[in-house]
Amino acid sequence: MTHHLTPTAGAAPPRGGPGGSGGPGDAGVLTGWRRFHWGQDVGAVPVAGLLDRLARAEYGGSCGRADAVLSVADRRTARLRGLARRDGALPARVLAAVGAAPDLRAFDRTALAEAWERTARLDAGAAATVEIRRRLLAGPGSAETGFLLDVADANGLRPLSAVEAHRRRPAGRHAAHALWRYLSGVPGGHLVLPHPGEGRDGYEQLLLAACAERVRPAGPSGHLFRAAFAALAEPAPGSLVVAQSMLLGRPEEPGAGLSGGMSVLLTGLGRALTAEAGVARVLTLTTARPAEADCGDLVRPAGRSHLLVRLPLDSPQPLEPHTAVEHQAALAWWTARILALPGARPDIVHVRFADDASLAVARATRRHGARLAFTVTPDPHRTIDERHGRLPPEHTGDAALALRLDLHRVFVADRLVARADLLVAMPTTPGQELVAHFPQLAERPVHVQPEGIAPFRPEAGDGAAGDRLLARLYGGTGAGGLDPADRELPLLLCVGRLHPVKQQEHLVRAWMLAGLHHRSTLLLVGGSPTHPTPVEAAVRARLAGHLAADPVAGRRAVVWPALPNRQVRLLERALAQGRPGSVLYVCPSAKEEFGLAVLEAMEAGLLVAAPRRGGASHYLRDGVNGRLLDTASVARLAEGLCSVLSTPVPQRLAMARAGAATVRERFGIDSMAESLARAYRAVCGRTSPSARPGRSEGADGDLDGPR
Repeated sequence: MTHHLTPTAGAAPPRGGPGGSGGPGDAGVLTGWRRFHWGQDVGAVPVAGLLDRLARAEYGGSCGRADAVLSVADRRTARLRGLARRDGALPARVLAAVGAAPDLRAFDRTALAEAWERTARLDAGAAATVEIRRRLLAGPGSAETGFLLDVADANGLRPLSAVEAHRRRPAGRHAAHALWRYLSGVPGGHLVLPHPGEGRDGYEQLLLAACAERVRPAGPSGHLFRAAFAALAEPAPGSLVVAQSMLLGRPEEPGAGLSGGMSVLLTGLGRALTAEAGVARVLTLTTARPAEADCGDLVRPAGRSHLLVRLPLDSPQPLEPHTAVEHQAALAWWTARILALPGARPDIVHVRFADDASLAVARATRRHGARLAFTVTPDPHRTIDERHGRLPPEHTGDAALALRLDLHRVFVADRLVARADLLVAMPTTPGQELVAHFPQLAERPVHVQPEGIAPFRPEAGDGAAGDRLLARLYGGTGAGGLDPADRELPLLLCVGRLHPVKQQEHLVRAWMLAGLHHRSTLLLVGGSPTHPTPVEAAVRARLAGHLAADPVAGRRAVVWPALPNRQVRLLERALAQGRPGSVLYVCPSAKEEFGLAVLEAMEAGLLVAAPRRGGASHYLRDGVNGRLLDTASVARLAEGLCSVLSTPVPQRLAMARAGAATVRERFGIDSMAESLARAYRAVCGRTSPSARPGRSEGADGDLDGPR
């Protein structure tokens, strides 16, 4: 379904730019930073805390010049974002001057790159080419040199010849990589590019091979790149090739690191799009670990005509929201190289997160002339006041950094909305709430997609596999399980990535505060089994600390690392069938946008309890097909858990059966895939599956040739 969203009654008229925070209940109350976003009564808005001051600088038109509390860097950030949002011409000399600041923040590069892109589109990029050349010949620092070379290459500009660029020889690994990327797009670049064998490690060898392949397709120096992506050598038969990205987290590792329910969704959706919705091929873009890049294992099948495609990442650590900006230019370049391969030329690319990695994919999409879809959600918009509204203006430290990261994510979301050809919303997010946070959506159609989960498909041996999981669970405390003597006690199950937003720590504390550890057991499943992130390690350590404080709790709770999705669903089925009414699936998150893991537990036949705040309240009726919990505090969560476990078993069984019926009747992934495929075809000009037409050169004059 495609809708035109309308503003909430009583709200200010929408304007271009982002909306504010808050939930549906306060959408018409414009206070604090939201007034700046809407441009309403800006001069009359009282400015108190750091959030309001930063918002006034960014959206109030003054760029913070009148606010002595803000630093020069904050005022520069506000100015850059204002330039990036502007519709008209942007002076190249101004961008070059701002970009030359020695203390430019990493986040500022995102806004600066957006502004350069618009400037490059004017006058066929002549003014941008001249100004970038002037800056490069002036001998800027290594970081600025690398940035300008990437900007030039991404926009089809050639400010320096291959020889001139080679003479720059910027110091540092990242700047050297930017130089190679630039040289790969310049006539004669192959004459000065290092040979792939001269790379110092596996990543550099693969990068140089990709550069060589771009310069001279099918040449011997590009063999390593072609071999790594050999599965993409042949075009997909039929019509409509779809790419979808998940660069923060890995689709094949749900529950580990940043890989949550979206991992499971994209895997199931890829299969449904190709098997049921007539899509020729689905490519799920993710990132590669160094060992995978070293061995060239970068494309794997994930189903019929569904491939996982890993982008090389120059980091031993997985991407995080605060580090993705450092890899944005490289990720955009790799995405552009992969999308140029015959079997990876998408008609549409779908991004679902407001982060720098998604913006990198969006930039590469533009270079190839493909359409862009973006799933727009009001995060972090609706929680900014709650999280940061009380910060004093002089505040520094982690809280202030978190505030600036959230404002950066709001800016990235705005840029993705502006770039998108197709905007997608979840049915659990009311249109009024979206417009309250994104007033620009009032004038744009938004496709509201049904949500769904992949059906569980029984296989031979499922019973034995379920029995093994139960044996592991009740294998004794010395074996990482629960005491077999506690098998008859009610069990609380929670599955999800280990992260503060998932609030597993709240759950453990509430379970102990209510004294439930004396009459129930607890199983938490989540966190990487082999490559824990610092966040996972910190959450696990805090959980261990709470449980160690009480011997009974320590004996009756266990934390398992993440399991493959199929094993999770087998475990849930075994628990539902073997212990009907005695197992409660608990989602203690502050909120869930959708709650895929909740729906999977419901489908398995477990009684579920999920946050009242967020998407679960749109399909859970408290006391009918599940329970809704107040997860805002440990005390309120403890009260809710006591209430659920005090419910008579027959009533719990009735709710569990009603929950399973809800999933069967309303949340099939095939309906979701068919709805998305129709929207994809409509925006691509395809009314039905047919032969794919040829593709014209990218709008920016990219030299990679026709699609």
